[in-house]
Amino acid sequence: MNTATTFNRVLPMFRLDGRTALITGAGAGIGAAIAAALAEAGAEVVLVSLVQKELETVAAHIAETGGRAIVRECDVTDSTAVRALIRELPRLDIVVNNAGTNIPEPFVEVTDEHLDFMCNLNVRAAFVVSQAAVRKMLEDPERLATGGAVINVSSQMGHIGSPNRTVYCMNKHAIEGLTKAMAVELADKGVRVNSIGPTFVDTPLVRKIVDTKEKFDFLVSKIPMGHMAKVEDIAAAAVYLASPAAAMVTGTCVLVDGGWTAQ
Repeated sequence: MNTATTFNRVLPMFRLDGRTALITGAGAGIGAAIAAALAEAGAEVVLVSLVQKELETVAAHIAETGGRAIVRECDVTDSTAVRALIRELPRLDIVVNNAGTNIPEPFVEVTDEHLDFMCNLNVRAAFVVSQAAVRKMLEDPERLATGGAVINVSSQMGHIGSPNRTVYCMNKHAIEGLTKAMAVELADKGVRVNSIGPTFVDTPLVRKIVDTKEKFDFLVSKIPMGHMAKVEDIAAAAVYLASPAAAMVTGTCVLVDGGWTAQ
């Protein structure tokens, strides 16, 4: 009797051939890296941000490496515009809510303007984009047999508190709640919803915030692995969550934080 166990091959499960992925905030940093990685895995990517020139640069890089990218300049806080953009896509399998911002400042100094700006971009826009994307996915129930995926780029700050980041922490905790609620509601419809929680990632934006040796030394001291993350670290997590390799993963956060939240 042959008692050998046979397993399906795993590496092909990370491929995204034939799928379309929309990434917000795709003009630079984490968003650009995620777009490039999804394209490398075989997806056609729709790049969305405010700056057309940045998007074209990312799209050109993707094309040079054999991928396919479509550029769509759009303000994701403009609900009418972003809903129209998604509605007009021929198909959509994956959406990555990456657009976001932070304005570090003491709690007692937060202005209404900063509060509204951050809540609109970090939370409301993610809700609207997700809603429009899921509506698009559900237009073709047969295609959903292969699964739809929503990925919210959250933060380690969605799991902890931190000084001078009250609004950002509030926003990211909201995203974690949205992720879980969407995951439960959409599970039987073939749509998986997860988040990624990066630590500080070495990007030009972070370098502007962490602009002194004291700030840099403080944040690195909080990361047990002793260094900031790279954009590729976040992109790799996105490929996993978007792919059939994560077919049984929904309603959770992949923390790419170097051990910050394990303390």
